[in-house]
Amino acid sequence: MSEQPTAPQAFDETRPPDLLYGEAEEDLRSAVRALLAARADAPAVIAATEAGTPYDRRLWDSLASGIGAAGLLVPEKLGGQGASHREAAVVLEELGRSVAPAPYLTSAVVATEILLALDTQAGPVAALLADLAAGRTTAVLALPPAIPAAGAAAALTGTLERTVPSVADAVAADVLLVPTAEGL
Repeated sequence: MSEQPTAPQAFDETRPPDLLYGEAEEDLRSAVRALLAARADAPAVIAATEAGTPYDRRLWDSLASGIGAAGLLVPEKLGGQGASHREAAVVLEELGRSVAPAPYLTSAVVATEILLALDTQAGPVAALLADLAAGRTTAVLALPPAIPAAGAAAALTGTLERTVPSVADAVAADVLLVPTAEGL
């Protein structure tokens, strides 16, 4: 289960897209499914929900760094797998299938995509992406209501004076990404 998924073939705009999953995606699916069967079967998920446990940190560590799922969308030069959204979709499908409580969508997909839209050469952005890819850190988007997302400036530090009433997976997050008029 600790094998990293292989990088996908480069997209070729001259060919129609292949909508069927290939061997690499099916191998990833098998690894994720086996992990979830062992760690997030229905009784375990129900017990965690009834206990008020937001997510299983050991499951997340195995998924994020053991299988390498947290870094699928992060380019290799930034410490990730350099895979595509197809591989991320496979992981999401399996997480949904088992109803596993893991911050994958919020951290490994949404937060990662937000950071990739910024200047990835900037030290704080590159460092955070590397930490997300390795599964050392989780980040989630805290989107204040009625505040438009900012441009491409990145501060990654500062003090805010607004309230965000609800943030998906905030309890699992090490970092909250908050878009403001000045940046992130």
